Amino acid sequence: MCGIFGYFDRGKRSLPESVLHSMGHALNHRGPDDHGLFTTPGVGIGNQRLSIIDLEQGHQPFVSENGNIAVVQNEEIYNYVELARELADAGLPCKTHSDTEVLLRLYQLHGIDFIQKLNGMFAIAIYDRELDALFLVRDRIGVKPLYLHDDGKRIVFASEIKALLEAGIPREPNLEALDHFLTYNYIPPPFTAFNNVQHLMPGTWMRIDRHRIQKVTWWDLSKMQAEEKSQADWIDEFNAVLDDAVRLRLRSDVPFGAFLSGGVDSSTIVGLMAHNMKEPANTFCIGFHEEAFDESPYAQEAAERFGTRHIMERVDPNMLDLWPLAVFHCDQPHGDISFLPTYRVSELATRHVKVVLTGDGGDKLFAGYTKYRDFFSDASMMDADLEIFRRAYYRNLSLFTDHQKPNLYSPQLRDRLRTNHSYDVVARLYDNVRHMDRINQALYLDMMLLLPGNNLVKPDRMGMAVSLEARTPFLDYRMMELAFRMPGALKLQNGETKYLFKKAVTPLIGENLAYRKKQMFTVPVGEWFRKEMAEFPRELLSSKRFIERGLFEPETVLDLVTRHRSGEANHTRELRALIAIELWFRIFIDGDYQRPPRLAELCDDLFFFQTFNT
Repeated sequence: MCGIFGYFDRGKRSLPESVLHSMGHALNHRGPDDHGLFTTPGVGIGNQRLSIIDLEQGHQPFVSENGNIAVVQNEEIYNYVELARELADAGLPCKTHSDTEVLLRLYQLHGIDFIQKLNGMFAIAIYDRELDALFLVRDRIGVKPLYLHDDGKRIVFASEIKALLEAGIPREPNLEALDHFLTYNYIPPPFTAFNNVQHLMPGTWMRIDRHRIQKVTWWDLSKMQAEEKSQADWIDEFNAVLDDAVRLRLRSDVPFGAFLSGGVDSSTIVGLMAHNMKEPANTFCIGFHEEAFDESPYAQEAAERFGTRHIMERVDPNMLDLWPLAVFHCDQPHGDISFLPTYRVSELATRHVKVVLTGDGGDKLFAGYTKYRDFFSDASMMDADLEIFRRAYYRNLSLFTDHQKPNLYSPQLRDRLRTNHSYDVVARLYDNVRHMDRINQALYLDMMLLLPGNNLVKPDRMGMAVSLEARTPFLDYRMMELAFRMPGALKLQNGETKYLFKKAVTPLIGENLAYRKKQMFTVPVGEWFRKEMAEFPRELLSSKRFIERGLFEPETVLDLVTRHRSGEANHTRELRALIAIELWFRIFIDGDYQRPPRLAELCDDLFFFQTFNT
């Protein structure tokens, strides 16, 4: 896995190589093993490499023999062995075993259409000197990130926004994006928290030349059409596709393992790893002393079932000192506190391996969250008028509703955002899937927004923070296409989440793991905000710096804190979101941190941190 960065200047003005090296250095955690650059007047592309495949010959950029084509990537192409064989049969054999060379040769043979052949996770940059054009490509569902800044004269791109900042991009907050954040609890792509920085949408490629930018959607999940099959046939296809997805993701020239929580997703992945491996799999889990949050007994059960080399570490659930680290590596605020335990399990795994397989994606594909069960428990939603259904599900997604946000905002911000409507973000997606049933429409929204906006950010950023690659078999494109050919009624049936999924994997993982009660991978921050850390949200969200930003009504924010602390209401999620915004401002707008700050360092203006040792 890697980090990529670079620029394309329409006037052929070159950035100093020192700037490119600074951009690369900002991504060193993504690729500490190697660094490479390709430059030509007005163009530069670079790579920070985490060596996984062909450790000795995989240096990037890969450049064609005539010097006309240069390729860098942040990816793993899981079917690179089969593609290399195709290239050899076509008379264009690879000289190395690197999947990056496979990309170069495929581009030479097929042009940009070669990306349709790829099974993997990737963000790719290709400079073609003959076309004098730069291609930027993002994988089908956005497993790997790619950010852009265009000032009209020069486009700068990178795997993380902090690398763009090294190129001199202004540190200006995007208040419209923060408004969306307070609706969705994450910033939905293509928006980012920074003005004039966009996230290239999943399944999209861009062609940039001196005169124009062309954007093409090269893969579209909304094109899937429902199919009618017997449950037995669906189960056979599900198991066959997922087994092959796991098999391909075991290709590695370095040690690998898996996160194992004992939930149905991770247990299934580990079970299929055991099926495809001769040696025991390495599995990793963290445990908590609080029983309500501790999944380690289930992980141990799965580990024993599949004979893994299981490593469990019991940790202190009070991880709030890691919160600024998570914000720093994400470059944006996130209201999801499970980033913190994800960092801790990544930290554990990276002591032993460089690659892990995870169960991410299964809940969005097959209706695993209780929120789907709760929403569709109202049977009228299946037959409601289309616009009534859309608005109801939008409200179900919302953290702060459209009615609550105006009371939260200061008059100045309220006026600034009067034409900004968060519903518009989902409305354009709803229109793509009119042909789908209501359950699949809801799942499609989460696949297109929640997954690339939050859930895939978590394993990527928290893994890359410790130079660990995370692979997601459920997000094999064949698995995603299967899921949206499957009727929603086979995913959520009679209140049972993941209905057919559980039936399919029960012979592999057993009924106890398949049907255990779902447990969220999180920490009890809401309780801390009522007890030992009750003063932290009150002080931070009434601090001079917070108030002087002029974004929120102090009395409304204080009321949220007070009602939560007293137990009158549970405003855990709302407080997490507001705190995440303030921490982001302190790191990226107020400060210029080259490393993740400690929470006490970031909040040294609070009396709480002068009296309480976190």
